[in-house]
Amino acid sequence: MPRLLGITIPDKKNIDISLTYLYGVGVNSARDILKQAGIDPFKKAGDLKPEELNHLKEIIEKSYKIEGELRREIAGNIKRLKEIGSWRGMRHMKGLPARGQRTKTNNRTVRGNVRKTVGSGRKPAATPT
Repeated sequence: MPRLLGITIPDKKNIDISLTYLYGVGVNSARDILKQAGIDPFKKAGDLKPEELNHLKEIIEKSYKIEGELRREIAGNIKRLKEIGSWRGMRHMKGLPARGQRTKTNNRTVRGNVRKTVGSGRKPAATPT
C-alpha cells in the first residue's frame, strides 16, 4: 500500500478515491489534484510510480491544508468561539448541535445516544417473588 504524507492509502482503489482517505481532501479536490499532476483518475493507487507519488505530494503540500494542520486550525476556530462566548461556542461547550438542527428529536449522535423519555429504555424482566 502506498503511503502519501504519512497516510496509507488503499492500493486496490482508483487514485481519485484513494486520495479522499487524506483528511481535508474530498472527491472534487482529489480530481483537481490529479488534473494538476496529469495522472489518470481511474489508475489504481498501487500502480503509481514513486515519481508520480512525489509529484502528488508536492501539489498537496503546496496548495492544501490537510491532516494535522487542518485539524489544529479547526480546533483553534472552535476554541476561539468558546472564548468569545458566541452562541456556536456555547453549543460546542454543551455538546449540542451548533448548526441550527432541531433537538427535540434527532440529535442522538451529538448527545451520545442519551435517551431521556420514560418508555424508550428497555427494562429487565420482572422476577416473581
